Amino acid sequence: MAGVNKVILVGNLGKDPEVRHLESGSVVANLTLATTEAYKDRNGNRVENTEWHDLELWDGQAKVAEQYLRKGSQIFVEGKIKSDTWQDEQGNNRKRTKIRVLSFTMLGSKNSEMGAGGSSNPNTMSQPNAGNPQPASMPSSGGNIEEGDDDLPF
Repeated sequence: MAGVNKVILVGNLGKDPEVRHLESGSVVANLTLATTEAYKDRNGNRVENTEWHDLELWDGQAKVAEQYLRKGSQIFVEGKIKSDTWQDEQGNNRKRTKIRVLSFTMLGSKNSEMGAGGSSNPNTMSQPNAGNPQPASMPSSGGNIEEGDDDLPF
C-alpha cells in the first residue's frame, strides 16, 4: 500500500525569507514558520506551545516569497516532509527535517503583506510538479480571503 506524505500548516514567519539564486537558474527560499497552539491545563492556566518548522520553496514560489513575505506574515502551507542526512565536519551523522512547500496562501490584510512598491498581491502559489521543482504558475485573482475574527482558510 502506498503512503501519504502531506502537511498542512497555518502560522507566522519567524524571519524574512532567505533566498538563493543558484547557478542553474533555479531559485530557492528558506523560511521558518511558527505554529502556536493554546490550551488550558488541569488547573485552568493558559498554556501556549510553539513549534518551529523549516520550509523550502522553489522557483516561482521562492520569487513570490522574496517579493511579498516578511517576518510576521501569516501563511497557509501545504507540503510534504523531507529529511536530509549528512555528516558534519567532525564525522557526526546529522539529520534535518523540513517541509517542501507544494502550495501556500498568504493570509491577513493585503496592506500588511505588500512589498514596498507592489500594487497587487497574488494570494496563492502552487508548485505544479512537486517531485521535481519547476517554476510555479502565477495564481488566479480569485484567492482572496475575507477578513473576519480569524484568518483560517476554511
